[in-house]
Amino acid sequence: MGKLSDLLDLARTRAAEFGLPYAGAVTPQEAYDIWKLAPGAQLVDVRTRAEWDWVGRIPGAREIEWVTYPGNQPNSHFVAQLKQQIDPEALVMFICRSGARSHNAASVASQAGYTECYNVLEGFEGDKDASEQRGKIGGWRHAGLPWRS
Repeated sequence: MGKLSDLLDLARTRAAEFGLPYAGAVTPQEAYDIWKLAPGAQLVDVRTRAEWDWVGRIPGAREIEWVTYPGNQPNSHFVAQLKQQIDPEALVMFICRSGARSHNAASVASQAGYTECYNVLEGFEGDKDASEQRGKIGGWRHAGLPWRS
């Protein structure tokens, strides 16, 4: 097995272990590696516009809000926007701040016919530390993966 197949096998094993309704779950580093290794793979950032503008962006990621800003309302056009931008046959990884919204996005995308959906565990900012701050425990930024402010 090659590196890509090993990464996907690990992601699928996690999905089976946790009973996830989509293909798998990956760490930020695994997501980055899969993104680079799998032809046509897509990373979809489902954070809000405010988060992209004020916290940071991932170069090359597709940006589709799961919850709209301002207003903090579910994006009723999420699936339509996803279908406009991403081929349903593509391997699609979803990322948010911490992994919760992206879990929901991967679930909904799977229900909409996307067969290769993965959630990026830890998200962009990772878990909260003892001071209730994000960015020091896990996450895309903490892993030193590409991002810009």
